[in-house]
Amino acid sequence: MSNCAIILAGGEGKRMKSDKPKTLSLVLEKPMLLWVINALKRAGVDDICVVKGYKKECIEEFLDDYNKENSVSIESVFQAERLGTGHAVMMAKQFLAKCDGNVVILNGDAPFMDSKTISSALKQHENGFAATVISAKVDDPTGYGRIVRDKDGNLEAIVEQKDASEEILKIDEVNSGGFWFNAQQLLSVLDRITSNNNAREYYLPDAIKLLLQDGKKVGAFTAECSDTVLGANDPAQLEELNEIAKAKGYAC
Repeated sequence: MSNCAIILAGGEGKRMKSDKPKTLSLVLEKPMLLWVINALKRAGVDDICVVKGYKKECIEEFLDDYNKENSVSIESVFQAERLGTGHAVMMAKQFLAKCDGNVVILNGDAPFMDSKTISSALKQHENGFAATVISAKVDDPTGYGRIVRDKDGNLEAIVEQKDASEEILKIDEVNSGGFWFNAQQLLSVLDRITSNNNAREYYLPDAIKLLLQDGKKVGAFTAECSDTVLGANDPAQLEELNEIAKAKGYAC
């Protein structure tokens, strides 16, 4: 059995005021997408598919250069319409079908998702889980999906900010946007994800809900460092990522 990875890199990032895909924005002079690829490689995950969307030719050029320089073959698929994270993964169904082990799905604009977190989450996931959410505890959880656990500490649900009760809003453990899935178990529920929500989008966390409904074992792994959840939606947040990387000595 071998493990694989899907990196979500289709976002436009309108607020970035840039003419390139958001995931190619630079942290310490390196594209955020490269940070994620390098973390996967260091974690021993070499079979990678990138979901491209906005200005796909920029992602293609980046991957062509990377593949030539490193003598590898990272695949890519095109998400013509950006209809949510679940929809992005649907575009990679053929890639998923070839994976006979586990798949980790990461956001291409989360440069501090490190190899230790990826590997440690996998170690927990391999204890019979159909899916494992990578979570983190943060000082300000506003805007993030909350990790709801039962009295025994088991994952009960991921509740988005807009759907959360006052009690759930107090939870400081949040969804990083990174997930490990048994690839075949994910395929079993992927087509059952619907867009019955206000945004009319297909959300990947709904796969967790469906697996729980099917009686599958689903867990959450809490990252040691809350920086794993950080991304950038505008130039100020991108500058903040650069400052954090400098201050903490992070390297791509």
